[in-house]
Amino acid sequence: MKFKTALPSSAFIRIYNNKSTIMKTKNIFKAFLFVSILSLGACNSTKDTATMNDKNMTVMVGGAAMYPTKNIVENAVNSKDHTTLVAAVKAADLVTTLQGDGPFTVFAPTNAAFDKLPAGTVASLLEAENKKQLQNVLTYHVVAGKYSATDIMNAIKKGNGKAMFTAVNGGKLTASMSGKNVIITDANGGTSTVTIADVNQSNGVIHVVNTVMLPGM
Repeated sequence: MKFKTALPSSAFIRIYNNKSTIMKTKNIFKAFLFVSILSLGACNSTKDTATMNDKNMTVMVGGAAMYPTKNIVENAVNSKDHTTLVAAVKAADLVTTLQGDGPFTVFAPTNAAFDKLPAGTVASLLEAENKKQLQNVLTYHVVAGKYSATDIMNAIKKGNGKAMFTAVNGGKLTASMSGKNVIITDANGGTSTVTIADVNQSNGVIHVVNTVMLPGM
């Protein structure tokens, strides 16, 4: 008895076609997987770069982003921690000055810093008859030129632990270090700590401080 061991040619064709289809499917899947991995990597790379740029471009102060493309006043008005300072700047008619080209380095006291002053001091300074005194206090927090935290620390190192800066009102500010903190000492010996450094602006830089600095009386 003879057994037929050969399959009909049509069966070979079907098997070949099936194998070919399977191979094509596998190749397509591999290609899809490869492209997907590349795409995912590209997305992650873009995301990381964007995040890095965001950190370089903005600093959060008082719950708001401070954009280096905006000037000192435009940014300060958005900080919930600096409403007293903004009110004082407006009362002293210094808005136009701080919107100017500068550059300026501003040591910006927070609301909590103003709260440290004796009761009634802020209200008194905001009165129209005390405008010149208010201007004197506020411009004591402004230095002509742009000084980053690194610039200040380098000046401190060069000065053997101290660096003197002249404020816009003509008064002197002394910078020093306490550990890793930059400390600003006013003419009366009062000290203020920089709590947020290098908040870059289109017309300078802001360093947030925790105490109002008072010029010599």
